[in-house]
Amino acid sequence: MLPEIDLLLRVARSLTRSTADAEDLVQETLLRAFRSINSFDGRYPRAWLLTNLRNANINMGRKKRPGLLNDPESSEYTDLLSDNEAPESRHVDGTFDATIDEAFRALSPESRQVVELVDLHGLAYQEAADAIGIPVGTVMSRLHRARRSIRTAVSVNGLDSQRPVTTKRTDR
Repeated sequence: MLPEIDLLLRVARSLTRSTADAEDLVQETLLRAFRSINSFDGRYPRAWLLTNLRNANINMGRKKRPGLLNDPESSEYTDLLSDNEAPESRHVDGTFDATIDEAFRALSPESRQVVELVDLHGLAYQEAADAIGIPVGTVMSRLHRARRSIRTAVSVNGLDSQRPVTTKRTDR
């Protein structure tokens, strides 16, 4: 389990947005793993530990919003903005982030979970499938539909300048 601690810390940091909370979450995960080692079959330790991490996170209630979003007038937020930045770009960036966040929250819990594991935490499809306990094909299809949904939300809000997203396929 020792080789997986770095991964657990990275995933925990992305979930909690705080180093101290992430360390607490990993510690709780390792304690849970130690207590339930008898139920571990020895296969896929990474997936087993990530499942324990996810469950510990849910039970600890540590899903927090980033502090910068709570008070946009705070000095932390204004320090991040450069003096040369145009107000329009700040608005577009904020709108884009809000659109992505809203589209992500609109996904089903199952789709959000797959997007978090694969896109945010960098797990392979098979690792995500093992962590959740579903077939790898289901991970792939949920991820495809979730990404399409997010792209559609970005396109609908006029924030996608590269290419429009089509939700229906038309035959000629």
